[in-house]
Amino acid sequence: MKRYIITAAMSCVLAFSACGDKKQEITPPDGTLDKCSLRFSWWGGDDRHAATLEAIELWNELHPEITIIPEYGGWEGWSEKVTAQVGSGNEPDIMQINYDWLITMSPDGEGFYDLRQLPGLDLSGFDDDILSFGEADGRLNAVTVSVTGRGLFYNSQVYESLGVSYPKTWDELIALGERFSDHDMYPLDLDIQSGGTAWYLAVVYVQQQTGREFITMDGRLGFTQEDLKCALDFYKRMEDNHVIRTIQTRTDEDGNAALYQSPEFIDGKIAGVLEWGSSVGKYESVLPEGILEAGPLLSDNGKTGGWMIKPSMLYAVSKNTKHPDEAAAFVDFLLNNTECAKILGTTRGIPASRYAEEALEESGMLSGLAQQNDEMLEQADTLTISPYMELSRMKEFYNTAIENVSYNESDTDTAAEELYRSITEYLERLKK
Repeated sequence: MKRYIITAAMSCVLAFSACGDKKQEITPPDGTLDKCSLRFSWWGGDDRHAATLEAIELWNELHPEITIIPEYGGWEGWSEKVTAQVGSGNEPDIMQINYDWLITMSPDGEGFYDLRQLPGLDLSGFDDDILSFGEADGRLNAVTVSVTGRGLFYNSQVYESLGVSYPKTWDELIALGERFSDHDMYPLDLDIQSGGTAWYLAVVYVQQQTGREFITMDGRLGFTQEDLKCALDFYKRMEDNHVIRTIQTRTDEDGNAALYQSPEFIDGKIAGVLEWGSSVGKYESVLPEGILEAGPLLSDNGKTGGWMIKPSMLYAVSKNTKHPDEAAAFVDFLLNNTECAKILGTTRGIPASRYAEEALEESGMLSGLAQQNDEMLEQADTLTISPYMELSRMKEFYNTAIENVSYNESDTDTAAEELYRSITEYLERLKK
């Protein structure tokens, strides 16, 4: 998918300017909605939780006959929780789902409700390419909430105090380690527990060096074993040069806390993070206002290929829900209602819905780190992440390899060989 996906919603805002109030009221297909309660689940940080709960309050005020019951938490363990719910047929009526869940939960398109069968959900504000992210075997199983990419965000106060600039190249990043080590600080950290963040940066580095894609959209390994070694070598180079903490140091200092909850980050000892633009608000919210800033996408010779985008998250309706029309009405509210859009802001990234994006633009809310990150990604030669890269089992492989290298339990040759074997065998099993 080309980089225009990120700006697809922006390109047609003016064409829909007359529709600004269109999404204020819900008009179900038959004019009625059943009285019921619906469960809605999502993951995120405190900023997303607070905004979503406020949006649910608005819904419940407007539609007291349909009560939304929230279920939410942090990302750690969330995928396993929802997988167990779906496996037992006890999943919520409406779910915020991750990109790869369509592969594991609905490979034949039957795992979630076909949203095109629910007229109460207005899809007119979505680009066809963006809708395609949620398709499985010809059925629209989910609707993309926003398109996002990871970016680098820095504590401007710390960088200014040390008199250093944000790095623009990989070598500049490595060189910062020595400057920060003199103050027992780090220019960046990568949360190994948060969805393969450390591996992501290493993959971007190798993709930029080789022009090869790590995992293809159809689930093939595009890296050679030597490419995997190169990625692990780069990760170890960051540790050895005091760019990031070792896993042992991170564990000793933070325990199981997420990086944005770490005193090391909050107090400025850790001065940079790699995060999705749609999720960076949780880091921004724990620092004084205006301190966290978006930095350049790292590149060599000004070439910014290798960085990746994806649907940040999607909304799906359970195939087992007893109230599909009511569930569709609530999803429509989350995606398209202008007042809801103003409440949610960019806590899930820049909305993919033209109606929601227009509401934020008119309210002057299309600003901040998510917007800055999107603007940089628009200028880069980005790739769309394969959903296979996001699979939980795959992330276990990456993290195991990185842990073995970080703890010096394996050299990078051995770790790369094991990683190559694990990924290849797993992807082959998925195709059977």
